[in-house]
Amino acid sequence: MSAHALSLPAAPAWPARLVRAGTAAPGLVAAWLVIGVVLAWAVVPSWFTARDPLEGDSSASFAPPSVEHLFGTDRLGRDLLARAIHGTATTVSATLLAVALGFVVGAAIGLVSGFAGGRIDAAIMRCVDVLLAIPALLLAMTVVTALGYGTINIAVAVGISAIAAFARVMRAQVLKVVAADYVEAAYGSGAGRARVLLRHVLPNAVPAVLALAALECGSAVLAVAALGFLGYGAPPPEPEWGLAVAEGRDYLATYPWISILPGVLIAVVVLSANRIGRSLGETS
Repeated sequence: MSAHALSLPAAPAWPARLVRAGTAAPGLVAAWLVIGVVLAWAVVPSWFTARDPLEGDSSASFAPPSVEHLFGTDRLGRDLLARAIHGTATTVSATLLAVALGFVVGAAIGLVSGFAGGRIDAAIMRCVDVLLAIPALLLAMTVVTALGYGTINIAVAVGISAIAAFARVMRAQVLKVVAADYVEAAYGSGAGRARVLLRHVLPNAVPAVLALAALECGSAVLAVAALGFLGYGAPPPEPEWGLAVAEGRDYLATYPWISILPGVLIAVVVLSANRIGRSLGETS
């Protein structure tokens, strides 16, 4: 038997690639792990806690963080970690809806504005400038006040406040692509405007907007939580991240973990989303 026949098969390359990636960018790997855990909380919260987020134990009220209650308990004896895990679905769904709304509407506006040019571009961009001049949270509060309270209305309000940023980035990318040589060559070969728009401009302009969408996820989480903190979101006793912080604000001096630990969770998720968004922006 030949030496070639006795040789062992080569080990797969992907484990080594994962190790190299983790060594080169440990912060990015940690960010993906955080987002993965949060998404798992949103989809299958029962895998991570068996406690009822609405049911309390009066004998365990204001229990500090411990092995039994990692985030402690509130005044009703409800486990704060269970409430954070079960409230993830509300916050994450509102965040994704808000980013999707801002991405679709904003990208469409920027695409039309940049590709049409002229007076159409000028008129659309003046409207976008007006939206950009209003602070995003203030605009979201105004919209949700007009629409009414609730998680869906919060998502719509945050999405509307994000439209201007998506429109600006999409327009800038479209103007860059339209000036490229391959677009001029497509026109020279007889392609119509619709074909150039769909086959050349849109596919090459979208990647940068997708990177912005990842960054906006962090901003949307923060905005959704802020509106929930102010009382615009899910009503008590429903679990929600912003509401979890608000429920402990009267006890900060005596039982600070009620607000601090959910707040730390929100901060970690926002920072992780921003880290991933920056990495996508660098590769787009």
